[in-house]
Amino acid sequence: TAGGIHINHAFNLPSVWFSRQCGGLWHRTRGSITPVEVTCSLLENAMKASGKSRFLIDGFPRNQDNLDGWNRQMSEKVDFQFVLFFDCGEDVCVKRCLGRGQSGSGRTDDNLDSLKKRISTYNNDSLPIIKFFEGAGQVKRIDASPDAEEVFGEVEKIFVASGF
Repeated sequence: TAGGIHINHAFNLPSVWFSRQCGGLWHRTRGSITPVEVTCSLLENAMKASGKSRFLIDGFPRNQDNLDGWNRQMSEKVDFQFVLFFDCGEDVCVKRCLGRGQSGSGRTDDNLDSLKKRISTYNNDSLPIIKFFEGAGQVKRIDASPDAEEVFGEVEKIFVASGF
């Protein structure tokens, strides 16, 4: 996302993007999630190749399988800090994604049918993971309903307060 790109650059955190590889586009269109073995391997390889020691991983883990796979493959290799949760109502998310699609994003999933599937997947699979981390006191929640500049300001405060 554009917001993710801005955050990564502002804090000199390399971005790890993998959604277009290994069927990511197919999974986005279906509203399902890329298999954990693929995702963790791509993340690990990208992190190693970067030569960096701090990472902002966008949209992961998205379900229990992702979390279990991460714990199996990566938990001993990283110093996990926190989950940055952009909390935004469904109506705002749908409006933004449809607007992005109308302005020529090129994403095949910026349509109402795909968004309904993605929202269902989020509610059934991703939200329980966020609640798990929240129960462990590891979630930094941001109201993402304001405009991008205001949201970024809140993100910046969290990163600065966390020593980044």
